[in-house]
Amino acid sequence: MTRPARILLVAAESSGDRLGADLIRALKAACGDRELEFFGTGGRAMAAEGFASTFDIADLSVLGLFEAVSAYPHVVKRADDVADLAEQVRPDVAVLIDSWGFTLRVAQRLRKRLPDLPIVKYVGPQVWATRPGRAKTLAATVDRLLTIHSFDAPMFEAHGLKTTFVGNPALEREWNGDGDGFRERHGIAPGATVLSVLFGSRQAELRGVYEPFVQAVEILRRDNPDLAVITPLAGPIDAAARARLSADPRMDGVVVVSEDEKSDAFAATDLALACSGTVTTELATLGVPAVIGYRLGWMTWFLLRAFLLRAKYISLVNLAADEELFAERVQTQTTGPKLARECQSWLDDPARRAEVSRKLIATTEVMRGNGKAAHRAASVVCEYLPD
Repeated sequence: MTRPARILLVAAESSGDRLGADLIRALKAACGDRELEFFGTGGRAMAAEGFASTFDIADLSVLGLFEAVSAYPHVVKRADDVADLAEQVRPDVAVLIDSWGFTLRVAQRLRKRLPDLPIVKYVGPQVWATRPGRAKTLAATVDRLLTIHSFDAPMFEAHGLKTTFVGNPALEREWNGDGDGFRERHGIAPGATVLSVLFGSRQAELRGVYEPFVQAVEILRRDNPDLAVITPLAGPIDAAARARLSADPRMDGVVVVSEDEKSDAFAATDLALACSGTVTTELATLGVPAVIGYRLGWMTWFLLRAFLLRAKYISLVNLAADEELFAERVQTQTTGPKLARECQSWLDDPARRAEVSRKLIATTEVMRGNGKAAHRAASVVCEYLPD
């Protein structure tokens, strides 16, 4: 009797967890009657597909150079844990999803301990934006790259890494949110203007943007008494954010919801104040205009700006459009008063919001390509499974 095919999946952040969930569904469909067993690490989305993570990934989201240094021993320990699991279960293929720092360390350990194990990297490092040397590092560590950006391949293939563009599943997800139902459930008037405040998905992002975002909300609510403010929380920061919000009188009356209400919340949103990340792409698919904030440690930011950062924008949608559709207010611009002023300019101009909404939707349609990204990724992974 043929044993089930064994697939090691490693996701360490919220965005990778969602990609992993999409991939699990696609693999089950692509392999037909073939029995599959999944091992490794993931979060809530993958758990909903029946995946049991070896450990909680919430503490692996590290942001910034010096934050990464302090977290390094823990990251190494967790990478060793994944390698130990791989030695125990002997998977047929390993798929390492996003999360460059952690998955690189996992890949290095897998290569040393199980040299014949095929290793697939799903989402490459953003070498078009910073640190082009990572392309060579990745090529020396894994066997295949599945990229979500059409322009990625040449940068990695130049170092001999076989690369397949599959597309971005985040642009294909169905966002059939019920905005009217959300407003009714949470006592928001049908005609009220709604601002969504999104603190990111990492603890470090929450720490970095919480104070300026809340200051901006305080100013906006003072100047716009009828403004409704909602805060959909990503799973990894839910508990910590709720604790801060419940103890902060400036956020009294703000509607705080969990990730499972995100679709409805976005459907009810007129403008977002968001931490840069995957959520901005999700907002773009729905045509929700946003002011994007981001804040790193000052030394990390100095080094990034002085030596590493090459991209014109930090938002993928802005890069794809070659236009600042999302207003980016980063680092020194991520202050309460500056964010409030920018948000106010959007709140005061419904025509501008409507025009940018159309452009956001059009841009993401181009970025989406032919769709079925997870299915293309699954078909590549299946190539490495035994007959």
